[in-house]
Amino acid sequence: MRRLSVRELSPLEARVLGVLVEKAHTVPDSYPLSLNSLLSGCNQKTAREPVINATEAEVLVAVDALKSLSLAFESSGSRVSRYEHNMGRALGLPSQSVALLAVMMLRGPQTSAELRSNAERLHHFADVSSVDAFLHELAERAPEKGGALVVKLPRAAGAREPRWAHLLCGAVDASALQLAAESEDFVAAGELAALKANQHAMQEQIDALREQVERLYAELGIARS
Repeated sequence: MRRLSVRELSPLEARVLGVLVEKAHTVPDSYPLSLNSLLSGCNQKTAREPVINATEAEVLVAVDALKSLSLAFESSGSRVSRYEHNMGRALGLPSQSVALLAVMMLRGPQTSAELRSNAERLHHFADVSSVDAFLHELAERAPEKGGALVVKLPRAAGAREPRWAHLLCGAVDASALQLAAESEDFVAAGELAALKANQHAMQEQIDALREQVERLYAELGIARS
């Protein structure tokens, strides 16, 4: 069964699409993205699994392929070509599902808790159960709509929770992922990544609150003690 109403994506096409979705939320002032910004996002060393080193020509080919599938398009009215995603409309998905798929395209298979933490800047999920609801909806997507877009992987030995993977690039080799997941170091790394993502989100909230307090002090003319 085909996973998309169009063809399956290459790993680089999926990475490009994930970056377009991510940057629409994290750098809205510079979105749509120029080719150079898109290249930097694809080759980013943090929050990426696996880390890649694509060339500008390769990214441009991937963008053109996404445009032909109506998953991305080029913005008009600028001297520099800029690109944005059209994922939600092309696949008929809500923004919550788009956010979860983007995080999986950028960071690989993750647990529901990890997805919630890592998707925080793209969409705020109230709790893990709300993430699970959208994941199950994606996993049970009707064949006439293109079939499932995610799959729950078998829980690895010693792992507390099963991980989810996207199917935008086709079927997932669960056995290969199982071998990597069976080590305790791998499980610890996944949990640590989720904790770091949550800590980063909390720090951003604290910084924003601190700025608001400083602004109020200034507006009221109150000196800080």
